[in-house]
Amino acid sequence: MKLDKFDREILRVMQQDATVSMADLSQRVGLSHTPCWRRVKRMEADGIIKRKVTILDGKKLNLGVSVFIFVTLKNHDGESLNDFERAVQGIDEIVECHTTSGDRDYLLKVIVESIEEYEHLLKSKLTHLPLVDHLSSTFALKQVKNTTELPIKNQ
Repeated sequence: MKLDKFDREILRVMQQDATVSMADLSQRVGLSHTPCWRRVKRMEADGIIKRKVTILDGKKLNLGVSVFIFVTLKNHDGESLNDFERAVQGIDEIVECHTTSGDRDYLLKVIVESIEEYEHLLKSKLTHLPLVDHLSSTFALKQVKNTTELPIKNQ
């Protein structure tokens, strides 16, 4: 789908504040209410706007430990990969899962309260994921940047 300057500006504004009213959004992007509303609805229908969420402060919720885990699987056939990916969906502490290139198969991001909670998660769930051969964990010491905003270019 081709996006024009108004579509791109709508997306930039909505990434910063998904609760922006349609009246405010249309004013900020320089469109009247109805055309702005139509554009938002079209981008939702086309799957460009997937959903609107509330971003929480993990530290204030006592979820301040981020762990990045490289996973290597024993098998790499389609069924094995699908089994692993389905199992990952059922673990709430895994907030991201990416397939990767190179020697490792996946990169997981886990959010927990403490190192002790991570150890329990590791022993009770992560090591029991289907076909796991090796897990390598790295703890984040400090979060330098965290954004959900995609870099939408003007073009």
